[in-house]
Amino acid sequence: MSSTARLAELGQRWGLNALQLRTLEELLAVLAADRHAPSTVRGHTAVDVHVADSLSALALEPVRQAVRVADLGSGAGFPGVVLAVALPQARVALVESAGRKCEFLERLVSTLGIANARVVHARAEEWPAGAGAHDLVVARALAPLAVVCEYAAPLLTLGGTVVAWKGEVGVAESQSGERAAEILGLRAEGAVRSSPYAGSVAHHLHVFRKVAQTPAEYPRRPGVARKRPVGGGR
Repeated sequence: MSSTARLAELGQRWGLNALQLRTLEELLAVLAADRHAPSTVRGHTAVDVHVADSLSALALEPVRQAVRVADLGSGAGFPGVVLAVALPQARVALVESAGRKCEFLERLVSTLGIANARVVHARAEEWPAGAGAHDLVVARALAPLAVVCEYAAPLLTLGGTVVAWKGEVGVAESQSGERAAEILGLRAEGAVRSSPYAGSVAHHLHVFRKVAQTPAEYPRRPGVARKRPVGGGR
């Protein structure tokens, strides 16, 4: 199946219009042509590995209804840029600490004309302007669940949602994520099995809901969340 045909299939699955599909096709073209793109997955494979995987979160109502979104560790723009295309009503912040990746994201957003996405050159722990401003925070293969929760919780409004894309998660990581969530004002709402493309394995979307204010001492200074995860998780 060609990339165009596969995108059309995804468009039918997720209700995307012709303009959205053209934009996603242009996204893949930029990814393939830009030698500085921070991803080794390009061409036809990227349709599934990047685009289909990003779109899989549309199965969740909080994602479909989101208005203010932060994509942490946005990298090459997945899932954030894809969600910005799929959710024209949402404003998406592509939060990335690496300067060169931010430069790529700026080129990507500009080339595609995605007006509802902006690049934020910052670490999640050092972005006070984002505090309490989002109803959805997403993170794809970013960090252990306890760490993702610490990065995300301060950025959410009450009732907001964290969605973390993960592969296989062991019992220890799952339990530490739940402990961290409780401390940070989040509630673990389970992991949704995702099969974004044929042959995909161990894809899960871990969902947390903000049910209480995050204690003022979080997030801690940069690097601490990974060195000393909340709740003692590793």
